Amino acid sequence: MIETLTSARGMVTAPHHLAAQAGLSVLRDGGNAIEAMIAAASTIAVVYPHMNGIGGDGFWLIAAPGEPPVAIDAAGYAVALATPAFYAERHLESIPSRGPLAVNTVPGVIAGWEEALRISHRAGGRLPLARLLEDARWYARHGAPVTRSQAAFTGRVAHELAGQPGFAQTFLNDGAAPAAGSMRAYPALAATLDQCARAGLQDFYCGDLADAMANELQRLGSPLRAYDLHGYAARRVEPLSLQLETGTVYNLPPPTQGLASMLILGIFERLGCTQAESFSYVHGLVEATKQAFLVRNRRIHDAGERARDWSAFLAPEPLEAHRRAIRPDRAQPWPEPAGKGDTVWLASADNSGLMVSYIQSTFWEFGSGVVLADTGVTCQNRGSSFSLATGALSCIAPGRRPFHTLNPAFARLKDGRAMVYGTMGGDGQPQTQAAVFSRYAMFGTDLQRAVSAPRWLLGRTWGQASTSLKIEARFDSALIDALRRAGHELEVVGEYADLMGHAGAIVHHPDGVLAGATDPRSDGAVAAW
Repeated sequence: MIETLTSARGMVTAPHHLAAQAGLSVLRDGGNAIEAMIAAASTIAVVYPHMNGIGGDGFWLIAAPGEPPVAIDAAGYAVALATPAFYAERHLESIPSRGPLAVNTVPGVIAGWEEALRISHRAGGRLPLARLLEDARWYARHGAPVTRSQAAFTGRVAHELAGQPGFAQTFLNDGAAPAAGSMRAYPALAATLDQCARAGLQDFYCGDLADAMANELQRLGSPLRAYDLHGYAARRVEPLSLQLETGTVYNLPPPTQGLASMLILGIFERLGCTQAESFSYVHGLVEATKQAFLVRNRRIHDAGERARDWSAFLAPEPLEAHRRAIRPDRAQPWPEPAGKGDTVWLASADNSGLMVSYIQSTFWEFGSGVVLADTGVTCQNRGSSFSLATGALSCIAPGRRPFHTLNPAFARLKDGRAMVYGTMGGDGQPQTQAAVFSRYAMFGTDLQRAVSAPRWLLGRTWGQASTSLKIEARFDSALIDALRRAGHELEVVGEYADLMGHAGAIVHHPDGVLAGATDPRSDGAVAAW
């Protein structure tokens, strides 16, 4: 059993151990938590390429002691040519989920790093960008061992993606997935990271890199053009907050599903559950998830298109209405539409108490499957979630941002502890966040055990066709039987199922002690000093 790790000087947790170590090395060199996150995020974009990349989107929560958390929305918007007419001209009734036509939004990750570094500089961060990207550049140029996760996911999608531009050359060996443990380098991506270090991150949007990406995408048939990249910038947004009995939780507003994550906790608290791992605990969180997803699926859209007071959904009256809709002994019929996504969540903390909760993604595994030969960038397919139906809530239009499952979390507990936590995994993200937070903050479970403990997932993720309630086999058989009797459509999965996502957490205690946890389902680690 993995134990909770503690330290006092700095800590990084990530679903790949090399990313955690890259962040820690920056802390050791005098960098702050934001700078450490840039190092970890850039490294994991290289060594965990099936789950994320610099051609995707990202979201930040940055919290300094005694100050309101700062949120960064680095979600790319739909490009100027991305209209229903563009796809109708190509005789398409829906947006393809793979290939160049799925590349219809601007990648926001790099702009999010840039905005985070502005905050870092005001907080005293002084390490040069070349230092922050040092490990990522080395692994891209010289290679890193392929993880079991990458080998497995590549094998699952090789037949689907082998024909996409650049995919086979970048990720396959003679048409097959690379063996776990074999070395893999990405020289074109290394050159791109070198250019970012030399010319600055803006080059990705306004310089040679922007032109190279846009020109290649245009040749491949994507609607993205250089002028779409030129006008892009990440946004600082006001995080959502919810006061609970244990403290205040924070998350990102729409177009993320951060609202759903907070609704689950707000509804569950009102159910009055007194014992973790009991029937009332799992049933209550699952039923709270259904209530939250009803709101999410019918309300959340591009927050920039029409102003809405999202905090109203977290007020006592609607939370109480959701509570009344839950039967303590019976499951509500399900499903509602479910989402899919592959993502990484990372966290960092330094000895000043500055903490970062961060998530970046290319949406599905390997995103669109398009890997640009000139730059090595794997392009996301987040815009494939748009609709072509005129009048639909998610109808594609230039400047609109698609719905995001991504949502990093942060909490300030009443006893002075601060907690960053999160996970990857599409629809599973708010559910796992609720499990980790409730176990630790509401019921006093050890932090690592809160992450390692058996989990569940309502809906599908990573290509799962079923929308049943998936539950890990480590749960007590009596609890599983009770859930079935209550009407839950159960699917018992492996003891440490990868589809449950890769969670983690860092807690800063009032005395300066840092505690960290990583997910045994991942290839990750907690790196600390």
